[in-house]
Amino acid sequence: MRSWPAPTVPSLPGRGPRVHLHDTATGGLVPVGPEEGTATLYVCGITPYDATHLGHANTYVSFDLLGRAWRDAGLDVRYVQNVTDVDDPLLERAEATGVDWRDLAASQIELFRGDMEALSVVPPQEYLGVVEAVDLVSAAVRELLAAGAAYRVPGVDGGPDGDVYFPVDSDAAFGTVSGYDPATMLELSAERGGDPQRPGKRNPLDPLLWRVERPGEPAWDAGELGRGRPGWHIECSAIALQHLGMPIDVQAGGSDLVFPHHEMGAAHAHLLRPAAGPFARAYAHSGMVALAGEKMSKSKGNLVLVSRLRAQGVEPGAVRLAIVAHHWRSEWEWTDEVLATARERYAAWSAAVARPAGPDATDLLAAVRAHLARDLDAPAAVAAVDAWVAEADAGHGRDAQAPALVRDLAAALLGVELG
Repeated sequence: MRSWPAPTVPSLPGRGPRVHLHDTATGGLVPVGPEEGTATLYVCGITPYDATHLGHANTYVSFDLLGRAWRDAGLDVRYVQNVTDVDDPLLERAEATGVDWRDLAASQIELFRGDMEALSVVPPQEYLGVVEAVDLVSAAVRELLAAGAAYRVPGVDGGPDGDVYFPVDSDAAFGTVSGYDPATMLELSAERGGDPQRPGKRNPLDPLLWRVERPGEPAWDAGELGRGRPGWHIECSAIALQHLGMPIDVQAGGSDLVFPHHEMGAAHAHLLRPAAGPFARAYAHSGMVALAGEKMSKSKGNLVLVSRLRAQGVEPGAVRLAIVAHHWRSEWEWTDEVLATARERYAAWSAAVARPAGPDATDLLAAVRAHLARDLDAPAAVAAVDAWVAEADAGHGRDAQAPALVRDLAAALLGVELG
């Protein structure tokens, strides 16, 4: 599957420091990525049954900041992202709207590509839909079955026999990603795509690996598994292992993926590669974006769509500034005031870098780098640029090279391409 065109990332003088990031699993700030060489990143992708909203954008912009900070520190970045282009929510939306599920997925993926390009998100090197990775995923399920780390359950309510599940008790490290107690896990499993009440399972938390074919549902041949389609969590494990190996430096996504998705994905990987150590060296989870006091989500329908903002003439750079003005791990609310402030800031920055001269920006570059290296503190970086802009607006400084340097650092480190 094609991704989207890469933005131009200006080269900056010098090199940024090593990045430290908050790790969900340990609760502390840890160095991420090697000191030299290649850093690996996996960010879980969309289920394409609706257009890109600000919650999505917050996640992908947040981890784009990580990739930019890594590259500025002299690292190569190997980045992989999936698309869950066959799953229950997509099939349900397609049936409700009378649109073929493949057409619905294709249209929403195309919107997502356009939004990511507009927001100057550097694309992944590997961008894979589950549909094109079914053989890879089904091979991983067969491997787990052969290793005794998967089992079949009989059908219920007239359904077919043979759905394949993963026994969470088979992974000694299960629970170490989220740190949640069993009661919380059960609650979240029921809310987030699990089926804890399914008869025949060994443990209510055991996740689905392979769903055998039902009438009217898409299905693929998978050898001894029979015709069917993958469960949710195994897709990311299989894709990450194939294209990044193990351990990956950072496994990332929204905070609603801590459990069950990232917990289950790590458990699958641990059993697929039992001698390789942890699935990821660090787990990073971006905060949720709210609208009118509630988390922005497709299920609630309270969405601010990036494509709609673009159609209304909002500058993509201003949308990105609205996002990076909030810390990547924070919970925040989208309001008209947030957008208005971002548009004013975008206009002020653009005017300042268009001046023939300004205050020396050497210290500003060092400050922005330092802020991003410490847990991607983009709000502090934005405040530092604001201070430089205020000095420029006051007529201070006669450095003819400074405006270009500030334009370049905004584009390279914050991903904000100024007008």
